[in-house]
Amino acid sequence: MADTAEAVLHDGTTIHVAIQGDGPALLVPANLAPRTPAEAETMRLWGADPDLGPNLVNGLAGSNRVIAADYEGHRMAHPAPDTLTPGNVAADLLAIADAAGAEVFAYYGYSWLALSGLQLAIRTDRLRALAMGGFPPLDGPYKSMLAVTRAAHSASQSPDQAASPAVEVEPGDWDSATIQTTEAQTRQFVTLYEALQGFDDFAAAVPRDLPRLAFAGADDRIDYGPKWGDVQVRIGEPLATHKGALIEAGWDVQILPGLDHMSAMHSSTVLPILTGWLRKVGWAK
Repeated sequence: MADTAEAVLHDGTTIHVAIQGDGPALLVPANLAPRTPAEAETMRLWGADPDLGPNLVNGLAGSNRVIAADYEGHRMAHPAPDTLTPGNVAADLLAIADAAGAEVFAYYGYSWLALSGLQLAIRTDRLRALAMGGFPPLDGPYKSMLAVTRAAHSASQSPDQAASPAVEVEPGDWDSATIQTTEAQTRQFVTLYEALQGFDDFAAAVPRDLPRLAFAGADDRIDYGPKWGDVQVRIGEPLATHKGALIEAGWDVQILPGLDHMSAMHSSTVLPILTGWLRKVGWAK
Protein backbone atom coordinates (compact mmCIF):
# COMPACT_ATOMS: atom_id res chain seq x y z
CA MET A 1 0.00 0.00 0.00
CA ALA A 2 1.42 3.37 -1.05
CA ASP A 3 1.68 6.31 1.31
CA THR A 4 0.22 9.57 0.03
CA ALA A 5 0.95 13.27 0.31
CA GLU A 6 -0.08 16.54 -1.30
CA ALA A 7 2.26 19.08 -2.90
CA VAL A 8 1.42 22.72 -3.58
CA LEU A 9 2.83 23.81 -6.95
CA HIS A 10 4.04 27.20 -8.16
CA ASP A 11 0.56 28.28 -9.28
CA GLY A 12 -1.12 27.35 -6.00
CA THR A 13 -2.68 24.13 -7.32
CA THR A 14 -2.31 20.90 -5.34
CA ILE A 15 -1.07 17.62 -6.79
CA HIS A 16 -1.49 14.14 -5.33
CA VAL A 17 1.76 12.32 -4.52
CA ALA A 18 2.06 8.54 -3.98
CA ILE A 19 5.08 7.05 -2.20
CA GLN A 20 5.83 3.36 -2.58
CA GLY A 21 8.76 1.08 -1.76
CA ASP A 22 11.90 1.38 0.31
CA GLY A 23 15.38 2.57 -0.60
CA PRO A 24 16.94 5.69 -2.13
CA ALA A 25 14.29 8.21 -3.22
CA LEU A 26 13.36 8.27 -6.90
CA LEU A 27 10.95 10.86 -8.30
CA VAL A 28 8.93 9.66 -11.29
CA PRO A 29 6.19 11.83 -12.87
CA ALA A 30 3.88 8.89 -13.56
CA ASN A 31 0.13 8.41 -13.92
CA LEU A 32 -1.03 5.62 -11.61
CA ALA A 33 -4.74 5.86 -12.46
CA PRO A 34 -6.14 2.70 -14.10
CA ARG A 35 -7.33 3.01 -17.70
CA THR A 36 -10.76 1.89 -18.86
CA PRO A 37 -10.70 -1.05 -21.29
CA ALA A 38 -11.62 1.31 -24.15
CA GLU A 39 -8.86 3.78 -23.24
CA ALA A 40 -6.33 0.96 -22.95
CA GLU A 41 -7.25 -0.44 -26.35
CA THR A 42 -6.94 2.97 -28.03
CA MET A 43 -3.56 3.56 -26.40
CA ARG A 44 -2.29 0.18 -27.61
CA LEU A 45 -3.44 0.94 -31.16
CA TRP A 46 -1.33 4.11 -31.07
CA GLY A 47 1.66 2.23 -29.70
CA ALA A 48 1.39 3.40 -26.10
CA ASP A 49 1.59 1.33 -22.91
CA PRO A 50 -1.65 1.81 -20.92
CA ASP A 51 -0.09 0.24 -17.82
CA LEU A 52 3.09 2.33 -17.98
CA GLY A 53 2.73 4.20 -14.68
CA PRO A 54 1.70 1.31 -12.43
CA ASN A 55 4.25 -1.04 -14.01
CA LEU A 56 7.08 1.46 -13.59
CA VAL A 57 6.27 2.31 -10.00
CA ASN A 58 5.63 -1.29 -8.93
CA GLY A 59 8.81 -2.44 -10.65
CA LEU A 60 11.02 0.30 -9.24
CA ALA A 61 9.57 0.07 -5.73
CA GLY A 62 11.52 -3.13 -5.19
CA SER A 63 14.77 -1.19 -5.07
CA ASN A 64 13.76 2.44 -4.43
CA ARG A 65 11.38 4.65 -2.51
CA VAL A 66 9.40 5.80 -5.52
CA ILE A 67 7.74 9.21 -5.39
CA ALA A 68 5.08 9.28 -8.11
CA ALA A 69 2.99 12.24 -9.21
CA ASP A 70 1.14 12.65 -12.52
CA TYR A 71 2.62 16.05 -13.36
CA GLU A 72 1.61 15.95 -17.02
CA GLY A 73 -1.97 14.96 -16.16
CA HIS A 74 -2.08 17.68 -13.53
CA ARG A 75 -0.97 20.31 -16.02
CA MET A 76 -3.63 19.21 -18.49
CA ALA A 77 -6.28 19.45 -15.76
CA HIS A 78 -4.80 22.65 -14.28
CA PRO A 79 -2.97 24.50 -17.08
CA ALA A 80 -0.40 27.17 -16.31
CA PRO A 81 -0.58 29.03 -19.64
CA ASP A 82 1.56 32.00 -18.62
CA THR A 83 3.85 30.47 -16.01
CA LEU A 84 5.00 27.02 -17.20
CA THR A 85 8.62 28.13 -17.41
CA PRO A 86 11.63 25.85 -16.90
CA GLY A 87 12.28 27.43 -13.52
CA ASN A 88 8.72 26.90 -12.35
CA VAL A 89 8.67 23.30 -13.59
CA ALA A 90 11.84 22.64 -11.58
CA ALA A 91 10.26 24.33 -8.55
CA ASP A 92 7.19 22.10 -8.93
CA LEU A 93 9.33 18.95 -9.00
CA LEU A 94 11.15 20.09 -5.88
CA ALA A 95 7.80 20.74 -4.19
CA ILE A 96 6.78 17.15 -4.97
CA ALA A 97 10.03 15.87 -3.45
CA ASP A 98 9.46 18.09 -0.41
CA ALA A 99 5.94 16.70 0.07
CA ALA A 100 7.43 13.20 0.18
CA GLY A 101 10.12 14.26 2.63
CA ALA A 102 12.95 13.60 0.17
CA GLU A 103 15.87 15.96 0.79
CA VAL A 104 17.86 14.26 -1.98
CA PHE A 105 16.53 12.08 -4.78
CA ALA A 106 17.02 10.70 -8.28
CA TYR A 107 14.72 11.61 -11.17
CA TYR A 108 13.44 9.83 -14.27
CA GLY A 109 11.35 11.52 -16.94
CA TYR A 110 10.46 10.83 -20.58
CA SER A 111 10.01 13.28 -23.47
CA TRP A 112 9.23 16.81 -22.16
CA LEU A 113 9.42 15.42 -18.64
CA ALA A 114 12.99 14.37 -19.46
CA LEU A 115 13.94 17.90 -20.48
CA SER A 116 12.29 19.00 -17.23
CA GLY A 117 14.77 16.76 -15.41
CA LEU A 118 17.66 18.43 -17.22
CA GLN A 119 16.35 21.83 -16.14
CA LEU A 120 16.05 20.51 -12.60
CA ALA A 121 19.66 19.27 -12.66
CA ILE A 122 21.04 22.74 -13.39
CA ARG A 123 18.91 24.38 -10.71
CA THR A 124 19.38 22.25 -7.58
CA ASP A 125 22.08 20.42 -5.66
CA ARG A 126 19.54 17.91 -4.31
CA LEU A 127 19.59 15.63 -7.35
CA ARG A 128 21.65 12.44 -7.00
CA ALA A 129 20.97 10.81 -10.38
CA LEU A 130 19.21 11.86 -13.60
CA ALA A 131 17.67 9.54 -16.20
CA MET A 132 16.33 11.08 -19.42
CA GLY A 133 14.31 9.05 -21.91
CA GLY A 134 13.06 10.23 -25.30
CA PHE A 135 14.83 13.60 -25.29
CA PRO A 136 18.52 14.20 -26.10
CA PRO A 137 20.64 16.15 -23.58
CA LEU A 138 22.57 17.69 -26.50
CA ASP A 139 21.09 19.28 -29.63
CA GLY A 140 17.57 18.97 -28.25
CA PRO A 141 14.66 19.79 -30.61
CA TYR A 142 13.71 23.02 -28.86
CA LYS A 143 13.05 24.99 -32.05
CA SER A 144 11.00 22.26 -33.73
CA MET A 145 8.98 21.64 -30.58
CA LEU A 146 8.19 25.35 -30.33
CA ALA A 147 6.93 25.25 -33.94
CA VAL A 148 4.74 22.20 -33.21
CA THR A 149 3.33 23.67 -30.00
CA ARG A 150 2.62 26.99 -31.71
CA ALA A 151 0.74 25.13 -34.45
CA ALA A 152 -1.22 23.21 -31.83
CA HIS A 153 -2.00 26.43 -29.99
CA SER A 154 -3.17 28.13 -33.17
CA ALA A 155 -5.41 25.16 -34.01
CA SER A 156 -6.86 25.11 -30.50
CA GLN A 157 -8.04 28.70 -31.04
CA SER A 158 -9.64 27.98 -34.40
CA PRO A 159 -13.48 28.09 -34.46
CA ASP A 160 -13.39 25.62 -37.35
CA GLN A 161 -11.44 23.17 -35.23
CA ALA A 162 -13.91 23.45 -32.34
CA ALA A 163 -16.91 23.05 -34.64
CA SER A 164 -15.59 20.16 -36.71
CA PRO A 165 -16.61 16.63 -35.71
CA ALA A 166 -13.93 14.19 -34.60
CA VAL A 167 -12.47 12.34 -37.58
CA GLU A 168 -11.32 8.77 -37.24
CA VAL A 169 -7.59 8.70 -37.80
CA GLU A 170 -5.48 5.66 -38.55
CA PRO A 171 -3.42 4.83 -35.44
CA GLY A 172 0.10 6.16 -35.88
CA ASP A 173 -0.94 8.90 -38.34
CA TRP A 174 0.22 11.78 -36.16
CA ASP A 175 0.05 14.27 -39.01
CA SER A 176 -3.72 13.76 -39.44
CA ALA A 177 -4.51 13.81 -35.73
CA THR A 178 -6.79 16.63 -34.62
CA ILE A 179 -6.14 18.96 -31.72
CA GLN A 180 -8.15 17.79 -28.72
CA THR A 181 -6.70 20.29 -26.24
CA THR A 182 -7.81 23.73 -25.07
CA GLU A 183 -6.15 27.06 -25.70
CA ALA A 184 -4.78 27.20 -22.15
CA GLN A 185 -3.44 23.64 -22.32
CA THR A 186 -1.52 24.29 -25.53
CA ARG A 187 -0.37 27.79 -24.59
CA GLN A 188 1.43 26.52 -21.48
CA PHE A 189 3.74 24.47 -23.70
CA VAL A 190 4.30 27.44 -26.01
CA THR A 191 5.35 29.32 -22.86
CA LEU A 192 7.72 26.47 -21.92
CA TYR A 193 9.41 26.15 -25.31
CA GLU A 194 9.60 29.92 -25.83
CA ALA A 195 11.50 30.14 -22.54
CA LEU A 196 13.87 27.40 -23.75
CA GLN A 197 14.84 29.09 -27.04
CA GLY A 198 17.85 30.72 -25.38
CA PHE A 199 18.90 27.52 -23.62
CA ASP A 200 22.27 26.23 -24.83
CA ASP A 201 22.33 22.54 -23.92
CA PHE A 202 25.96 22.29 -25.06
CA ALA A 203 26.89 24.76 -22.32
CA ALA A 204 24.43 23.59 -19.66
CA ALA A 205 26.00 23.53 -16.22
CA VAL A 206 25.07 19.97 -15.29
CA PRO A 207 27.18 18.89 -12.29
CA ARG A 208 30.06 16.80 -13.60
CA ASP A 209 29.78 14.24 -10.80
CA LEU A 210 26.02 13.71 -11.23
CA PRO A 211 25.26 10.22 -12.59
CA ARG A 212 23.34 10.74 -15.84
CA LEU A 213 21.59 8.42 -18.27
CA ALA A 214 20.08 9.23 -21.65
CA PHE A 215 18.24 6.73 -23.84
CA ALA A 216 15.99 6.88 -26.89
CA GLY A 217 14.72 4.75 -29.73
CA ALA A 218 16.96 4.78 -32.77
CA ASP A 219 13.84 5.45 -34.89
CA ASP A 220 12.54 8.25 -32.66
CA ARG A 221 11.63 10.91 -35.23
CA ILE A 222 8.30 12.44 -36.17
CA ASP A 223 7.72 14.21 -39.48
CA TYR A 224 4.86 16.68 -39.39
CA GLY A 225 3.07 17.93 -42.51
CA PRO A 226 1.99 21.38 -43.70
CA LYS A 227 -0.59 22.07 -40.97
CA TRP A 228 2.23 21.64 -38.45
CA GLY A 229 4.69 23.75 -40.43
CA ASP A 230 6.46 20.79 -42.08
CA VAL A 231 8.47 20.30 -38.91
CA GLN A 232 10.69 17.32 -38.18
CA VAL A 233 11.26 16.47 -34.50
CA ARG A 234 14.47 14.45 -34.15
CA ILE A 235 15.19 12.57 -30.91
CA GLY A 236 17.13 9.41 -31.70
CA GLU A 237 19.44 10.94 -34.31
CA PRO A 238 21.01 13.70 -32.17
CA LEU A 239 21.47 11.27 -29.28
CA ALA A 240 23.35 8.91 -31.59
CA THR A 241 25.30 11.76 -33.22
CA HIS A 242 26.53 13.12 -29.90
CA LYS A 243 26.90 9.79 -28.12
CA GLY A 244 30.68 10.05 -27.94
CA ALA A 245 30.64 13.60 -26.60
CA LEU A 246 27.99 12.70 -24.04
CA ILE A 247 29.94 9.69 -22.78
CA GLU A 248 33.06 11.84 -22.54
CA ALA A 249 31.06 14.35 -20.48
CA GLY A 250 29.97 11.62 -18.06
CA TRP A 251 26.67 10.39 -19.49
CA ASP A 252 25.61 6.79 -19.94
CA VAL A 253 23.91 6.54 -23.33
CA GLN A 254 21.67 3.84 -24.79
CA ILE A 255 20.31 3.88 -28.35
CA LEU A 256 17.49 1.35 -28.69
CA PRO A 257 17.40 -0.27 -32.16
CA GLY A 258 14.05 -0.46 -33.94
CA LEU A 259 12.14 1.61 -31.38
CA ASP A 260 10.34 4.92 -31.89
CA HIS A 261 9.10 7.54 -29.42
CA MET A 262 6.14 5.50 -28.20
CA SER A 263 7.71 2.05 -28.05
CA ALA A 264 10.87 3.26 -26.28
CA MET A 265 8.81 4.46 -23.32
CA HIS A 266 7.07 1.13 -22.65
CA SER A 267 7.55 -0.21 -19.16
CA SER A 268 8.95 -3.47 -20.54
CA THR A 269 11.74 -1.44 -22.14
CA VAL A 270 12.31 1.19 -19.48
CA LEU A 271 12.25 -0.95 -16.32
CA PRO A 272 15.30 -3.09 -17.14
CA ILE A 273 17.22 0.01 -18.23
CA LEU A 274 16.41 1.99 -15.09
CA THR A 275 16.82 -0.79 -12.54
CA GLY A 276 20.16 -1.86 -13.98
CA TRP A 277 21.47 1.69 -14.22
CA LEU A 278 20.33 2.73 -10.73
CA ARG A 279 22.16 -0.29 -9.31
CA LYS A 280 25.24 0.58 -11.36
CA VAL A 281 25.41 4.13 -9.99
CA GLY A 282 24.65 3.02 -6.42
CA TRP A 283 21.19 4.58 -6.13
CA ALA A 284 19.23 1.40 -5.34
CA LYS A 285 19.07 -0.82 -2.29
